[in-house]
Amino acid sequence: MNIKITGSGSYIPNRIVPNIDFASHLFLDEEGVQLPYSNEVVTEKFKQITGIEERRYADEDLLTSDIAYFAAQKAIEDSGIDPETLDYIILAHNFGNVKHGAIQTDLVPSIASRVKHSLRIKNPNCVAYDILFGCPGWIEGVTQAMAFIKSGMAKRCLVIGAETLSRVVDPHDRDSMIYSDGAGATVIEATEEEGGILAQASASFTYDEAYFLFFGNSYNKDHDPDVRYIKMHGRKIYEFALSNVPKAMKECLEKSGIDINEVKKVLIHQANEKMDEAIIQRFYKLYKQTPPEGIMPMSIHKLGNSSVATIPTLYDLLKKGLLNDQALNKGDVVIFASVGAGMNINAFIYKM
Repeated sequence: MNIKITGSGSYIPNRIVPNIDFASHLFLDEEGVQLPYSNEVVTEKFKQITGIEERRYADEDLLTSDIAYFAAQKAIEDSGIDPETLDYIILAHNFGNVKHGAIQTDLVPSIASRVKHSLRIKNPNCVAYDILFGCPGWIEGVTQAMAFIKSGMAKRCLVIGAETLSRVVDPHDRDSMIYSDGAGATVIEATEEEGGILAQASASFTYDEAYFLFFGNSYNKDHDPDVRYIKMHGRKIYEFALSNVPKAMKECLEKSGIDINEVKKVLIHQANEKMDEAIIQRFYKLYKQTPPEGIMPMSIHKLGNSSVATIPTLYDLLKKGLLNDQALNKGDVVIFASVGAGMNINAFIYKM
């Protein structure tokens, strides 16, 4: 028995927000002082570091649970399964449903329960629950699905990553330009086909690193101090990721027994282009090699960082031939890897 992704789907919001849309923002530092250079300089430097030219925001009338449902529908259709045969729906997110203009999240019922309701699944033995694991949430959901299937508790699971980060960003913090909205979903099931998940690794670094990403006040001191926004210590995250993610990837690859030269693609969380490129360079340096050209497909330039949705969305785009000069072929060995709030790291090795 092997455990494979048998269907995928994604929802990319319609609203395109280019960097120029931030030209009129009042960007402040942590002390509430206006940055000493123009927004043109801020956005150009931002693009050079992150690679982001534009991002997608969900329409005002849509919630995280809605876009998760759209992606789930597509994954189910792609797999050709009867949704009533799903044993688990595992939904990774970080902030739940935040209505446009609201200051409060809504997590009751769970986002997974809402998606199951929208899918009109009657089977009560299809268990729906949420997972909070930072940006690596979708990979951790896949890991849990694999564990359920291996243990005999399940045969088929739906794993979704969805987020509307545009609604929890501080408009006065230049880091707000990184974040975007989106959803990706995959059907994971037991199959007699060759390939599938070959190895997995997860870790949580919390002793010193737990608060590298956190909820904090607006940089604008006139804002309500009881309203919180997503914040990060970017330099610390960058250094942490470079030190730890390549090692986790190597550990996972060694568990699988696959040689580095057999790896065809590395699908890494779309957090920051420069950081991802540095991670790949360090990973291959562990093998005294340089990364092969085209090994790391990227979607961040046009889609931004949608947290848990970046990897399943990237996978879906690749699988359906929607990324220029990039493709996934049967038999390809792929590394999936992510890092994010917690601080959490995970990876799995997959054979198409």
